[in-house]
Amino acid sequence: MNVGIVGGGQLARMLALAGYPLNLRFQVLDPAADACAGQVATLLRGDYDTEARLEQLAEWAEVVTFDFENVPATAALALERQVVVYPPPGALAVAQDRVSEKTLFWELGIPTSTFATVSSLEELRGAVIRVELPAVLKTRRLGYDGKGQRILRAPEDVEPAWRALGGVPLILESFVPFEREVSVLAARSRDGATAFYPLVENHHRDGILRLSRAPCPVPELEREGWDYARRLLTRLNYVGLLAIEFFVKDGRLIANEMAPRVHNSGHWTIEGAETSQFENHLRAILGLPLGSTKAIGHSAMLNCIGELPDLAAVLAVPGAHCHAYGKSPRSGRKVGHITLRADETETLAAGLQRLLPLVGFSPDGFGVG
Repeated sequence: MNVGIVGGGQLARMLALAGYPLNLRFQVLDPAADACAGQVATLLRGDYDTEARLEQLAEWAEVVTFDFENVPATAALALERQVVVYPPPGALAVAQDRVSEKTLFWELGIPTSTFATVSSLEELRGAVIRVELPAVLKTRRLGYDGKGQRILRAPEDVEPAWRALGGVPLILESFVPFEREVSVLAARSRDGATAFYPLVENHHRDGILRLSRAPCPVPELEREGWDYARRLLTRLNYVGLLAIEFFVKDGRLIANEMAPRVHNSGHWTIEGAETSQFENHLRAILGLPLGSTKAIGHSAMLNCIGELPDLAAVLAVPGAHCHAYGKSPRSGRKVGHITLRADETETLAAGLQRLLPLVGFSPDGFGVG
C-alpha cells in the first residue's frame, strides 16, 4: 500500500520507519531539499500548495496523511478531492486556529483557559481587563515550541507584547499556574474503533518539550483525559493519532492544545508500548486493526536539541535507545531523541540521572536527582 505524507520532517521519517515492516511504501512532500524523511522515503520537493505536486502525490498514494498541522487548508481540500485524506481536513482546520480550538473545547465541555480574540492594541487592552493578568498573548496560527507568544504579567507588558506579535490575529489566554503538564494520545480507526495510550507526564524548558515519562500513574486523571479525547475523536469524525496537551491544576485537567498527528510526547511508545504511536496511526488511516497501547514497564523520552549527545555514552545506559533524525546540528533544532525503558521506576530514575546531563540538564531540575 502507498502512503503519502505532507511534510518531510522527523515525524514523517518515523512514520515511514514504522510502516516498512508492514510492507508500506512512502512518498513525502516537502519544500526543503534536505527534508530528513527524504532519507527513508521518496521526496517530492515542492511547496505544500503546489498543484502539480499535490496531484502527483494523490495519484500515487492510496491514503495521504500529515506530519504537521499547518498545511494550507486549500492543499488539504485539494487532496481530499482526489484521494482519501486522514486526519480529516476539518480537524486540521480546527487545530490551525487557537480560537477555533478553544471554542471546540468549550462546546464539548472540556475545561480550558479563559480567552479573548485580539486584532488591535485597543482590543488587547480590553481583553486584559476581561481575562486579567497574568495572561499569555499568542498568535492564533502557527507558533510552536514556545514561538509566537509572550507572557503578560503587568500592564507595562502589554504594548511591548503587541509590538512583538501585532500585525496578525492574536488570542489572549489566562495564565494557568499548573502543577504539572500531561498529554493524552488516542487513536481512532476508520471503523470508529479507538485506543488510548497511558497518560504521559511532560517537562518543558524554554517552550520546548525536554522530557516525557510514561505511564503517569494517576488513574482519575487518565480516565478524565481519555473521556475528553473520546469527545474530540467523535465530534471530528477523526481517523489517526490525536494528541492533547493538558495542564493539571487542583487535581483536574485543563486543555492547552491538541495536535492532529503523531506527537513528540508519544516517542516513548517506540520501545515503551506494545504498538508505537506511529504504527497505530498507520493502522488507523489504512483501516487495519489497532494494536495494543499497553505500556511495557516504565519509559522516558529525552529530546536532543541543537546537537546529538555522544552515542557511546547514551548506549552505555541500560535500556537506552538513540533515535537520530538525520539533521545537521543547529541551535534550537530537534535533531533526535533518546528513549529509556525499564521494568522498575527506580531503574528508570537511575538511567535518567545518567542521560539528562548528556542533553544539557541536571537531574535535580526534573525531579530525578
